[in-house]
Amino acid sequence: MVMAVALIVIVAASLVFHFASPWWTTPLASNWQRMDDTLSITLLITGVFFVGINLFVAYALWRFRHRGERRAAYEPDNRKLERWLLVGTTLGIMALLAPGLFVYADYVRAPDDALIVEVLGKQWEWHFRFPGAGGKLGLTNVSHVNASNPFGLDPKDPIAQGNLLVAGDLHLPLNKPVKVLLRSQDVLHDFYVPQFRARMNMVPGMVTSFWFTPTKAGRYEILCAQLCGVGHYNMRGYVVVEDEATFLKWLEAQPTFTATMETPRGGTESAPTGGTDSPQARGKALAQSKGCIACHSADGKPGVGPTWKGLYGKTESMADGSTALVDEAFLKNEIRNPQARVVKGFSPIMPKIDVTDDELAALSAYIQSLGNSGPPPANR
Repeated sequence: MVMAVALIVIVAASLVFHFASPWWTTPLASNWQRMDDTLSITLLITGVFFVGINLFVAYALWRFRHRGERRAAYEPDNRKLERWLLVGTTLGIMALLAPGLFVYADYVRAPDDALIVEVLGKQWEWHFRFPGAGGKLGLTNVSHVNASNPFGLDPKDPIAQGNLLVAGDLHLPLNKPVKVLLRSQDVLHDFYVPQFRARMNMVPGMVTSFWFTPTKAGRYEILCAQLCGVGHYNMRGYVVVEDEATFLKWLEAQPTFTATMETPRGGTESAPTGGTDSPQARGKALAQSKGCIACHSADGKPGVGPTWKGLYGKTESMADGSTALVDEAFLKNEIRNPQARVVKGFSPIMPKIDVTDDELAALSAYIQSLGNSGPPPANR
């Protein structure tokens, strides 16, 4: 009897929690009503089975409880009951699967006027690519993939040269359909924005996709929903949904593939700070193309790695208890050998990045341009 009462209480509490729960889905995209309807159908069917089975077990515990010497009758099979269970289970599974097939077909079939954005996942960072002025994505090939070219864009393809590369926050326009193309450079990842309730696996060697229309402005966190290594928990980013004018202004400021692949000329002394060909400008473009800004902010905001704002000249505490002055030698060593020494409070998840001496000098110059935390070192 105690078990029967406990099961009834569990069923009643589950129903009350469901209807009184504040965790309802949020209307943030245009094509989610059908998804929500499918989820509701799934919840209704599984809920009916949950309630029915538990109440049946509670009834059986009460009806056939032990009373004296009465023994249960042995019944090896019940063909009538088996047929009812077979038909009921079949209809239930069909009702669960059929709506999902139609919804999924719509989920991956984007409108013709959808804005295209490609998302690349790699341990443990996000990269984004937009078409250029021609509205098309350029050719890619795995033979071109390297630290400076994670997408593997073909440098000789004129369309690829004009593609826009983003390694920071992903901005999207409000009330405009967006088709998301998904690729992985290394292991299985999953592009997941919890508030959007939209996600898709990123399988190495494949291009997967889905689409949605953001209908509410805001800043939403991107997570990787597949365990992808020791830095999985830090594989984060942000989607910023904004009005179209603000989005277009942001998009115009993003570097083209050609700009990120330009070879620095000469040293770091002659060009003035802030010029388009200055070492600082080249370093900023490199930081974007190599994905550095996915982990290191330039405005002081906390991130996966130490912020670059005010980093130069600062004395950092290391994980091994030592301290180190952040000078040019420190920066170059940390970029080339990121896990040799780890700053206290951060995880050793930064991958080793192949950079030339000129690229290293440009990155160092850019970090220095973001401000000093103390007097410059004597050997600067």
